[in-house]
Amino acid sequence: MKKNIHEIINVANNIYDKGLVSGKAGNISARFKGENGDIIGITPTLKSLANLDEEHIVLVDIDGNVLTKGKPSSEVNMHLEIYKKRPDVNGIVHTHSPYATGFAFSNKRIRRLEGFGEIKNPYLPDIEYEKPGTDELAVKASEGLKSGDVLVLKNHGVICISENLKEAESLAVFVEESAKTQFITYMLNSVEDSI
Repeated sequence: MKKNIHEIINVANNIYDKGLVSGKAGNISARFKGENGDIIGITPTLKSLANLDEEHIVLVDIDGNVLTKGKPSSEVNMHLEIYKKRPDVNGIVHTHSPYATGFAFSNKRIRRLEGFGEIKNPYLPDIEYEKPGTDELAVKASEGLKSGDVLVLKNHGVICISENLKEAESLAVFVEESAKTQFITYMLNSVEDSI
C-alpha cells in the first residue's frame, strides 16, 4: 500500500511541476486491492499537489467511507463513480492545465491527435458545466467516460483515466501538449489570415 501512496505523491508532484495544476487545483487517485475490496487513495481537499506527504493521501473505500485521517478531495464522488462504472480503470488524473482548460472555456474543441491510442472520434468528448464536487458532476463525468479515456469538463478542466496512474498522467500531458499545439495553430492561422 505504501508503494501506491508514493506513486500518487510522485504523480501529484509531476503534474504540478509540469504546470498541469496550480495553486490547490486538481486531484488524482489510484485504486488498489485491499483485504476487504477496492481501496482508493486520493489527494486531499484544499492542499496543493506540489508538497504532499504520505499522511496527506486519504484512503477511502468504493462507497466513499474514509479509512484514514484527513479529508479527501471535494471531487472524491466523481472519482468513485468513474471507478464503479469502469472496473478496468485504476488511475484518474484531473487537471486544470492551461491550454486544455482554455479550450474548455471556449467554443473550440480539442482534436484528438495521433500518438495516444486509436482515434475513434476526431474531437475529445466534453460535457456541459456542472459545479465541482456535486453529485451531478460525478454522474455526468462517469457517463462521459463510459467508453473513453479523456473527458473535457466545460468551464472547468480535464479528466484522464487509465489502467494505471502513470498512464493516466502520460495521457494528461499528451492532452495538454495537443491543446497547446492546436492553440498555436489557431493563432498562426489567424495572423496569416490578417496579412
